[in-house]
Amino acid sequence: MSKEDEILKELQEIRKLLTPKPPPPPPKDLREEFLQFLSKYKILGLAVAFIMAIYLGTLIQALVDDMIMPIIQLVIPDIQWEEIVVGPFRVGHFIGSLITFLIIAFVVFLIVKFASKMHIE
Repeated sequence: MSKEDEILKELQEIRKLLTPKPPPPPPKDLREEFLQFLSKYKILGLAVAFIMAIYLGTLIQALVDDMIMPIIQLVIPDIQWEEIVVGPFRVGHFIGSLITFLIIAFVVFLIVKFASKMHIE
């Protein structure tokens, strides 16, 4: 095989790779269209992630309320931290919500970092 033939063959393979594929045929009925919608937008995975996120949030809220805030209560005894008020502002409740948010953000960070190490996108 000559050099020109090799180049020609390589160019033909490149052309084949660059030629766009024909669009998939349109769905035949509503059921098929619905199944195509579910697979295209990965709805099932989204639903599972949403449900898991709700319960992860509940779990972390329980961690903060039942494990972390009692430690804060030991540091500042005789004061209900949620009832700390400065004027009309419920500062204690806000601080509790802020701590919960920071813990949730940290847990999500750890999950994403772990998934990245496992090459999960």
